Amino acid sequence: MGLSTTATSEPRRLGAPLIALVLLLTGAWFLQLNASFKQMLLLLVGAALGLTLYHAAFGFTSAWRVFINERRGAGLRAQMVMLALAVVLFFPALSAGSLFGNPVNGLVAPAGVSVVFGAFIFGIGMQLGGGCASGTLFTVGGGNARMLVTLLFFIIGSVAATHHADWWFALPSFPATSIVKTWGVGPALVASLGLFALIARVTVILERRRHGVLERPVGSEHHGVRRFLRGPWPLLWGAIALALLNYATLALAGRPWGITSAFALWGAKTLSGLGVDVGSWVFWQAPANAKALASPLWQDITTVMDVGIVLGALLAAGLAGRFAPSLRIPLPSLVAAVIGGLLLGYGSRLAYGCNIGAYFSGIASGSLHGWLWLVAAYVGNVIGVRLRPLFFAGERRADKLTGC
Repeated sequence: MGLSTTATSEPRRLGAPLIALVLLLTGAWFLQLNASFKQMLLLLVGAALGLTLYHAAFGFTSAWRVFINERRGAGLRAQMVMLALAVVLFFPALSAGSLFGNPVNGLVAPAGVSVVFGAFIFGIGMQLGGGCASGTLFTVGGGNARMLVTLLFFIIGSVAATHHADWWFALPSFPATSIVKTWGVGPALVASLGLFALIARVTVILERRRHGVLERPVGSEHHGVRRFLRGPWPLLWGAIALALLNYATLALAGRPWGITSAFALWGAKTLSGLGVDVGSWVFWQAPANAKALASPLWQDITTVMDVGIVLGALLAAGLAGRFAPSLRIPLPSLVAAVIGGLLLGYGSRLAYGCNIGAYFSGIASGSLHGWLWLVAAYVGNVIGVRLRPLFFAGERRADKLTGC
């Protein structure tokens, strides 16, 4: 009996990783033939990001919710480690303007009303939709059917925002400012690392005040290579890997990691295919956006990396033996996914990015709008956490860091 159970369960466990590997290899082959070697590498970097996000359960949404609800700060401290390593790597390269002989630029954007409002509603959407931009993609890859709904309405909200973006971007704002360019590498590093340390220290104080001791890191029955392949990873592993992979993105793409511009592009191309004159919208008349709209999707760096994230998470979920999709979604949870997805999509366009493009990569680029995004999105998360019981009545308050 035992041999029969093992024989039937093992192929089932291996099915998801095998499918993920086949799709990744097929995608890499296609990109090598139809795009470029760099696009192929960016697909693989995206896959590594997806695997990292899944195995480390590196959820921005859940980390903030757990801190707001319970004052457990491990997830926030991991984010500060990630950001600290990122600025150490990014600032010298951005100051020099090149990396390994290739020109590089940061994600630097104006800091104004649109960023504040966009990040604020994005923060609410994080808690209602069940994930941020990276969280949505890696949980979809991990088999979470509800997050497919969030992703669909994330795309709808994103393309809707591009129709109104010119109005929002005309509202008062400070010009795009990089502290790397304005202050120099040394002062920018000192200020950034000091703020990361301060935030981490505050989480430690508040967690000890509430609980007496800090929460112990997640354990695993696996060790060494088996833990690397099957997870779960310590949050510190995830923080370091995400920073290094973002640096690899900077080297290959010439700019840091982003996610949500692809969602707007997917929506715009869909509308164009349905006969809507999206190209007449001011947002899509900007040279870079017009070029993306006219080009095949496989030429778009963000699209390629987003697909890689989903496939990497599928691979990780299969290796961990946790890929088990379920289509049973309670109606209140479904409604929250719709509302949350719309807020995520609309907010990310107004704020010049999401938790990755604006927060992670924005701060790693020395952009002031990244810090403004952090404050506004955190306030939105506080509101979102208070709204969650309306849709998730049976939810336990002791949330775990699962990314959603």
